[in-house]
Amino acid sequence: MILPLLLASCVTSRRVNLMQEPGQRGIPSYADTLTYEDYQVRVGDRLYVYVYSIDERVSKMFNPTGTGINSSQIRQSSSAGGSYDLYTYLVLEDGTIDFPMVGRVPARGMTTREIKHVLEQELSTYVSGYGDYQMLSVEVNIVRRSFSVISDKGSGTFTIPKEKVTIYEALAMAGDIGDFGDRSKVRIVRETEGETQVKMFDVRSKDIINSEFYYIEPNDVIYIQRIKGQSFGVNSVTTTISVAATTLAFGGFVYGLVVRIINAADTSGKNN
Repeated sequence: MILPLLLASCVTSRRVNLMQEPGQRGIPSYADTLTYEDYQVRVGDRLYVYVYSIDERVSKMFNPTGTGINSSQIRQSSSAGGSYDLYTYLVLEDGTIDFPMVGRVPARGMTTREIKHVLEQELSTYVSGYGDYQMLSVEVNIVRRSFSVISDKGSGTFTIPKEKVTIYEALAMAGDIGDFGDRSKVRIVRETEGETQVKMFDVRSKDIINSEFYYIEPNDVIYIQRIKGQSFGVNSVTTTISVAATTLAFGGFVYGLVVRIINAADTSGKNN
Protein backbone atom coordinates (compact mmCIF):
# COMPACT_ATOMS: atom_id res chain seq x y z
CA MET A 1 0.00 0.00 0.00
CA ILE A 2 2.84 2.38 0.84
CA LEU A 3 4.82 1.75 -2.35
CA PRO A 4 2.05 2.80 -4.80
CA LEU A 5 1.44 5.91 -2.69
CA LEU A 6 5.09 6.90 -2.91
CA LEU A 7 5.20 6.22 -6.64
CA ALA A 8 2.14 8.42 -7.12
CA SER A 9 4.02 11.22 -5.37
CA CYS A 10 6.92 11.12 -7.84
CA VAL A 11 7.42 14.14 -10.10
CA THR A 12 7.48 12.73 -13.62
CA SER A 13 9.05 14.30 -16.69
CA ARG A 14 5.59 14.96 -18.10
CA ARG A 15 4.92 17.32 -15.22
CA VAL A 16 8.10 19.36 -15.54
CA ASN A 17 9.39 19.23 -19.12
CA LEU A 18 8.87 22.23 -21.37
CA MET A 19 8.36 22.27 -25.16
CA GLN A 20 6.09 19.20 -25.11
CA GLU A 21 3.99 18.46 -28.16
CA PRO A 22 0.37 19.56 -27.66
CA GLY A 23 -2.42 17.01 -27.73
CA GLN A 24 -0.42 14.37 -25.87
CA ARG A 25 -1.15 13.41 -22.25
CA GLY A 26 -3.23 16.48 -21.55
CA ILE A 27 -0.84 19.05 -23.04
CA PRO A 28 -3.07 21.81 -24.52
CA SER A 29 -2.63 23.53 -27.86
CA TYR A 30 -2.82 27.28 -28.40
CA ALA A 31 -3.81 29.28 -31.45
CA ASP A 32 -1.07 30.94 -33.48
CA THR A 33 -1.81 34.47 -32.27
CA LEU A 34 1.71 35.72 -31.67
CA THR A 35 1.80 39.48 -32.01
CA TYR A 36 4.27 41.86 -30.43
CA GLU A 37 3.32 45.49 -30.16
CA ASP A 38 5.61 48.21 -28.92
CA TYR A 39 4.99 49.00 -25.28
CA GLN A 40 2.66 51.93 -24.71
CA VAL A 41 3.80 54.27 -21.97
CA ARG A 42 1.68 54.36 -18.82
CA VAL A 43 1.30 56.74 -15.91
CA GLY A 44 4.14 56.22 -13.42
CA ASP A 45 6.71 55.12 -16.03
CA ARG A 46 10.05 56.89 -16.16
CA LEU A 47 11.48 57.99 -19.50
CA TYR A 48 15.12 58.62 -20.25
CA VAL A 49 15.32 61.55 -22.64
CA TYR A 50 18.51 62.97 -24.11
CA VAL A 51 18.83 65.59 -26.83
CA TYR A 52 21.70 65.27 -29.30
CA SER A 53 22.96 68.11 -31.47
CA ILE A 54 26.22 69.04 -33.15
CA ASP A 55 25.71 72.49 -31.66
CA GLU A 56 26.87 72.39 -28.04
CA ARG A 57 24.63 75.32 -27.12
CA VAL A 58 21.55 73.32 -28.09
CA SER A 59 22.76 70.26 -26.18
CA LYS A 60 23.44 72.25 -23.03
CA MET A 61 20.06 73.94 -23.30
CA PHE A 62 18.09 70.69 -22.89
CA ASN A 63 20.47 68.32 -21.11
CA PRO A 64 21.52 68.47 -17.43
CA THR A 65 25.18 67.93 -18.36
CA GLY A 66 27.18 67.93 -21.53
CA THR A 67 27.60 64.14 -21.64
CA GLY A 68 24.86 61.66 -22.46
CA ILE A 69 24.40 58.16 -21.13
CA ASN A 70 23.63 55.41 -23.60
CA SER A 71 20.79 52.91 -23.23
CA SER A 72 22.98 50.02 -22.05
CA GLN A 73 24.36 52.16 -19.22
CA ILE A 74 20.85 53.12 -18.20
CA ARG A 75 19.81 49.43 -18.06
CA GLN A 76 22.91 48.48 -16.07
CA SER A 77 22.25 51.31 -13.65
CA SER A 78 18.65 50.23 -13.24
CA SER A 79 19.56 46.60 -12.52
CA ALA A 80 22.25 47.69 -10.07
CA GLY A 81 19.89 50.00 -8.23
CA GLY A 82 21.55 53.17 -9.54
CA SER A 83 19.73 56.41 -10.18
CA TYR A 84 19.81 58.72 -13.20
CA ASP A 85 16.95 60.99 -12.17
CA LEU A 86 18.60 63.97 -13.85
CA TYR A 87 18.02 62.24 -17.19
CA THR A 88 14.61 60.71 -16.52
CA TYR A 89 11.12 62.18 -16.56
CA LEU A 90 8.11 60.80 -14.70
CA VAL A 91 4.87 60.28 -16.63
CA LEU A 92 2.41 62.30 -14.57
CA GLU A 93 -1.23 61.57 -13.78
CA ASP A 94 -2.37 63.63 -16.75
CA GLY A 95 -0.27 61.43 -19.04
CA THR A 96 2.44 63.99 -19.81
CA ILE A 97 6.09 64.59 -18.96
CA ASP A 98 7.34 68.02 -17.93
CA PHE A 99 10.24 68.75 -20.28
CA PRO A 100 12.47 71.81 -19.67
CA MET A 101 11.55 74.92 -21.69
CA VAL A 102 8.99 73.00 -23.72
CA GLY A 103 6.51 72.25 -20.93
CA ARG A 104 4.06 69.36 -20.89
CA VAL A 105 4.61 66.75 -23.62
CA PRO A 106 2.04 63.93 -24.10
CA ALA A 107 3.35 60.44 -23.36
CA ARG A 108 0.65 58.10 -22.04
CA GLY A 109 -0.57 55.58 -24.59
CA MET A 110 2.31 56.36 -26.94
CA THR A 111 5.39 54.33 -27.87
CA THR A 112 8.90 55.65 -27.33
CA ARG A 113 9.22 56.16 -31.09
CA GLU A 114 6.11 58.33 -31.12
CA ILE A 115 7.33 60.37 -28.14
CA LYS A 116 10.71 60.79 -29.84
CA HIS A 117 9.00 62.15 -32.96
CA VAL A 118 6.86 64.59 -30.94
CA LEU A 119 9.86 65.87 -28.97
CA GLU A 120 11.99 66.34 -32.07
CA GLN A 121 9.26 68.41 -33.70
CA GLU A 122 8.65 70.46 -30.57
CA LEU A 123 12.34 71.12 -29.96
CA SER A 124 13.11 71.90 -33.60
CA THR A 125 10.39 74.53 -33.57
CA TYR A 126 11.59 75.91 -30.24
CA VAL A 127 15.24 76.35 -31.32
CA SER A 128 14.46 77.49 -34.87
CA GLY A 129 16.96 80.20 -35.70
CA TYR A 130 19.13 79.30 -32.72
CA GLY A 131 22.16 77.20 -33.60
CA ASP A 132 22.21 74.21 -35.92
CA TYR A 133 18.75 72.91 -34.93
CA GLN A 134 18.36 70.88 -38.11
CA MET A 135 20.82 68.29 -36.73
CA LEU A 136 18.81 67.82 -33.55
CA SER A 137 17.95 64.26 -32.47
CA VAL A 138 16.23 62.87 -29.38
CA GLU A 139 16.72 59.52 -27.67
CA VAL A 140 13.82 58.17 -25.60
CA ASN A 141 13.89 54.95 -23.54
CA ILE A 142 11.79 53.50 -20.75
CA VAL A 143 13.89 52.78 -17.66
CA ARG A 144 13.37 50.75 -14.50
CA ARG A 145 11.12 48.23 -16.26
CA SER A 146 10.62 45.08 -14.22
CA PHE A 147 8.48 42.00 -13.65
CA SER A 148 7.82 39.86 -10.57
CA VAL A 149 7.66 36.11 -9.99
CA ILE A 150 5.85 34.33 -7.15
CA SER A 151 6.46 30.57 -7.01
CA ASP A 152 7.12 27.66 -4.70
CA LYS A 153 10.83 28.11 -5.33
CA GLY A 154 10.87 31.74 -4.20
CA SER A 155 9.72 35.21 -5.12
CA GLY A 156 11.42 38.29 -6.49
CA THR A 157 11.33 41.29 -8.79
CA PHE A 158 13.63 41.36 -11.83
CA THR A 159 14.73 44.11 -14.19
CA ILE A 160 13.81 43.68 -17.85
CA PRO A 161 17.19 43.81 -19.62
CA LYS A 162 16.02 44.34 -23.20
CA GLU A 163 13.08 45.37 -25.37
CA LYS A 164 11.46 41.91 -25.61
CA VAL A 165 11.58 39.20 -22.94
CA THR A 166 9.92 35.81 -23.39
CA ILE A 167 8.24 33.75 -20.69
CA TYR A 168 11.11 31.25 -20.84
CA GLU A 169 13.68 34.00 -20.28
CA ALA A 170 11.63 35.42 -17.41
CA LEU A 171 11.47 32.02 -15.69
CA ALA A 172 15.20 31.47 -16.27
CA MET A 173 15.97 34.82 -14.62
CA ALA A 174 13.86 33.73 -11.64
CA GLY A 175 15.75 30.43 -11.32
CA ASP A 176 13.20 28.25 -13.14
CA ILE A 177 10.13 26.64 -11.55
CA GLY A 178 10.54 24.35 -8.55
CA ASP A 179 9.89 20.62 -8.85
CA PHE A 180 6.47 21.00 -7.28
CA GLY A 181 5.40 24.13 -9.15
CA ASP A 182 2.29 23.61 -11.29
CA ARG A 183 3.47 24.30 -14.83
CA SER A 184 0.01 23.54 -16.21
CA LYS A 185 -1.53 26.59 -14.54
CA VAL A 186 0.89 29.48 -14.82
CA ARG A 187 -0.82 32.82 -14.30
CA ILE A 188 0.23 36.28 -15.44
CA VAL A 189 -1.36 39.26 -13.71
CA ARG A 190 -1.17 42.20 -16.11
CA GLU A 191 -2.28 45.76 -15.55
CA THR A 192 -3.59 47.70 -18.52
CA GLU A 193 -5.20 51.11 -18.65
CA GLY A 194 -8.06 50.95 -16.17
CA GLU A 195 -8.17 47.19 -15.63
CA THR A 196 -6.28 44.14 -14.40
CA GLN A 197 -6.15 40.97 -16.49
CA VAL A 198 -5.26 37.45 -15.36
CA LYS A 199 -4.00 35.14 -18.10
CA MET A 200 -3.57 31.41 -17.37
CA PHE A 201 -1.74 28.91 -19.58
CA ASP A 202 0.25 25.68 -19.60
CA VAL A 203 3.91 26.59 -20.03
CA ARG A 204 4.78 22.97 -20.93
CA SER A 205 3.09 23.27 -24.32
CA LYS A 206 5.30 23.86 -27.35
CA ASP A 207 2.55 26.06 -28.79
CA ILE A 208 3.42 28.77 -26.27
CA ILE A 209 6.08 30.02 -28.69
CA ASN A 210 3.44 31.16 -31.16
CA SER A 211 0.82 32.28 -28.66
CA GLU A 212 -0.15 35.51 -26.92
CA PHE A 213 1.56 34.25 -23.76
CA TYR A 214 5.08 34.15 -25.20
CA TYR A 215 6.20 37.71 -24.40
CA ILE A 216 5.85 39.35 -21.01
CA GLU A 217 5.31 43.05 -20.39
CA PRO A 218 6.70 45.49 -17.82
CA ASN A 219 5.07 45.20 -14.39
CA ASP A 220 3.75 41.69 -15.08
CA VAL A 221 3.37 39.40 -12.07
CA ILE A 222 3.99 35.70 -12.87
CA TYR A 223 2.39 33.36 -10.34
CA ILE A 224 3.12 29.61 -10.19
CA GLN A 225 1.08 27.66 -7.65
CA ARG A 226 2.09 24.36 -6.10
CA ILE A 227 0.80 21.09 -7.54
CA LYS A 228 -2.64 20.49 -6.05
CA GLY A 229 -2.51 18.31 -2.94
CA GLN A 230 1.28 18.10 -3.06
CA SER A 231 2.31 18.37 0.58
CA PHE A 232 4.71 15.45 0.51
CA GLY A 233 6.52 13.84 -2.35
CA VAL A 234 9.71 12.36 -3.66
CA ASN A 235 11.29 13.33 -6.92
CA SER A 236 13.30 10.28 -8.00
CA VAL A 237 12.96 6.50 -8.22
CA THR A 238 16.02 6.05 -6.01
CA THR A 239 14.45 8.14 -3.28
CA THR A 240 11.18 6.23 -3.65
CA ILE A 241 12.88 2.86 -3.23
CA SER A 242 14.92 4.15 -0.29
CA VAL A 243 11.85 5.49 1.50
CA ALA A 244 9.88 2.30 0.78
CA ALA A 245 12.71 0.06 2.02
CA THR A 246 13.12 2.12 5.18
CA THR A 247 9.36 2.03 5.83
CA LEU A 248 9.17 -1.75 5.30
CA ALA A 249 12.20 -2.33 7.50
CA PHE A 250 10.70 -0.23 10.27
CA GLY A 251 7.37 -2.03 9.87
CA GLY A 252 9.14 -5.40 10.12
CA PHE A 253 10.95 -4.27 13.26
CA VAL A 254 7.69 -3.14 14.90
CA TYR A 255 5.96 -6.37 13.86
CA GLY A 256 8.78 -8.53 15.29
CA LEU A 257 8.76 -6.53 18.51
CA VAL A 258 4.99 -6.94 18.92
CA VAL A 259 5.22 -10.72 18.24
CA ARG A 260 7.96 -11.11 20.85
CA ILE A 261 5.91 -9.22 23.44
CA ILE A 262 2.83 -11.39 22.73
CA ASN A 263 4.90 -14.60 22.92
CA ALA A 264 6.49 -13.46 26.15
CA ALA A 265 3.06 -12.69 27.60
CA ASP A 266 1.74 -16.12 26.56
CA THR A 267 4.74 -17.90 28.11
CA SER A 268 4.33 -15.96 31.32
CA GLY A 269 0.63 -16.85 31.49
CA LYS A 270 1.31 -20.55 31.03
CA ASN A 271 3.97 -20.58 33.74
CA ASN A 272 1.53 -18.96 36.16
